[in-house]
Amino acid sequence: MCSVHDTVEFEKRGIPATMFLTQAFKSAGVYQFRSKGMDGHPYIELPHPVSNLTQEEMRVVTLRFVDQFVRQLTA
Repeated sequence: MCSVHDTVEFEKRGIPATMFLTQAFKSAGVYQFRSKGMDGHPYIELPHPVSNLTQEEMRVVTLRFVDQFVRQLTA
């Protein structure tokens, strides 16, 4: 999960960061944050799968998480 690595690198540089993952990858994301010394780092969990969604369906899904995204970046 490159997103975890990128998030950790941004945070180390003092840049607030979060990441999106789907439910199927939650355990992997949590494990990788822990292994990078950032146990409990927030992330945004989308339903799985999303690869089969149309562009409009994906827009509807992601709009549900905008407030959570902003909170994580401004906390």
